[in-house]
Amino acid sequence: MRLRIFPAFAACALLIPVLNAQGRGGRGGGAPGQQTEAGAPVAADRFPAPPAVETTSKTKHEITLNGKKIPYTATAGTLVLKKEDGKPWASMFYVAYTRDDVQDTGKRPLTFAFNGGPGSASIWLHMGALGPKRVEMGSEGEQPKPPYHLLDNDDTALDFTDLVFIDPVTTGFSRNAPGENPAQFHGFDGDLQSVAAFIRMYLARTQRWDSPKFLAGESYGTTRASALSQYLLDNDGIYLNGITLISSVMNFETISFGAGNDLPYALFLPSYTATAWYHKKLPKDLQADLEKAVGESRRFASGDYTVALMKGDKLTASERANVAKQLARLTGLSEEYVEEANLRISMQRFAKELLRKERLTIGRYDGRLKGMDLDAAGERPEYDPSYASVQGVFTAVFNEYIRADLKFETDLTYEALTGKVRPWSYGRFENRYVDTAEMMRQAMTQNPNLKVMIANGYYDMATPFFATEYTVNHLGLEPSLSSHVSLTYCEAGHMLYTKKACLDNLHKSMADFYQKALP
Repeated sequence: MRLRIFPAFAACALLIPVLNAQGRGGRGGGAPGQQTEAGAPVAADRFPAPPAVETTSKTKHEITLNGKKIPYTATAGTLVLKKEDGKPWASMFYVAYTRDDVQDTGKRPLTFAFNGGPGSASIWLHMGALGPKRVEMGSEGEQPKPPYHLLDNDDTALDFTDLVFIDPVTTGFSRNAPGENPAQFHGFDGDLQSVAAFIRMYLARTQRWDSPKFLAGESYGTTRASALSQYLLDNDGIYLNGITLISSVMNFETISFGAGNDLPYALFLPSYTATAWYHKKLPKDLQADLEKAVGESRRFASGDYTVALMKGDKLTASERANVAKQLARLTGLSEEYVEEANLRISMQRFAKELLRKERLTIGRYDGRLKGMDLDAAGERPEYDPSYASVQGVFTAVFNEYIRADLKFETDLTYEALTGKVRPWSYGRFENRYVDTAEMMRQAMTQNPNLKVMIANGYYDMATPFFATEYTVNHLGLEPSLSSHVSLTYCEAGHMLYTKKACLDNLHKSMADFYQKALP
């Protein structure tokens, strides 16, 4: 099920946050086959696609980091995944960066990075956070005026790891092979299978099996990364050193508003409080300090508010009034509105209601950013202003960069974020919420050297930080492994790296994390 909140897709965040995959399940491990996920035979001429051809462009570059010039090679290309009979299965596009001043590249860390959606290419982490070039945004992440500019990224992760940005099939320039049904890649299992196949092939082609291996994912990319940690271990014997999760979601129950599931209402509350604080809608005592406001919101959400939600219709009138008063205090909304919403404020309603008197809405991916709707009396925003702030900038800059700087030539459309992957199948999770936290727990248990870092934005209302804390607190890890998961925070949104100070913080946190995750 897709959220009905915004007609435009989100850059990095989940577009399908609810469990019940309507389609039948995808396959697990094993060799790619000739069936669709529903099991129907594939007709060779039903799915026209460009020829599955491997194309590679290598270019030499240089960047100055900490006063030192760093030479590196950029490789933009496609790998053709093949079935066991040798027939092409898919052509996957990637951009890799490797430092040229390293003596033993086989021992240097290697990070595979991707975004989410599902349906998103890796453009956002690539050009916003980890790559050696980044899109120029305002210091707080504001949308710049065109023409847009590309900058050297002094926070690039190339400082401490080689990088491979992967575009899953149907995103970026990645496509199914001719005659192959693209639907087989558009699901939880098909996606895992193809991305894992790419990683395995890349390691073999580049002779990087000995390298310390890391994953970095954002939004649904964190769902993919946490699942891959187990999939790669079980199917390919690939043990990871570390995983960086940016704006994470592993348990979809924590973000799926709906009748019968009260959990998200409590878990979104601290993000509402932080956003209301930013827009100066809180009482004076809370407005004085963000951390104090968020701390009080955490305590109420995990205490009295959770108890009240569990009581349901058995909540007394006085209890209900007290809860409504506290919710109004912590959200900047009126007690009357909170009462009318039955003490349950969905993210869509909050985004529309907080600044309604100013005829403004706020962003889902970054609650700091404001938008304007034609209908100020509506229930949901017409669009997400925080996605609108990045969509055109990143798309224009990347398309120029890949051709002008990296010399990769193609007439294909770069699918930065596409709806062509829908319907997305969550077959193995049918009739229950998607939850990959258990898969990551199993990987961390079998590979006790695996470490995880999770970066959170206070104003992210797509994958709220308190929901991530809840998921981590319910991993069920043995006490000896609990310290292997660390969380960082910044005053930004879902794409927290669009704020320069948060990008600086992400770089420092990741550098420290990699040092701890390495032998």
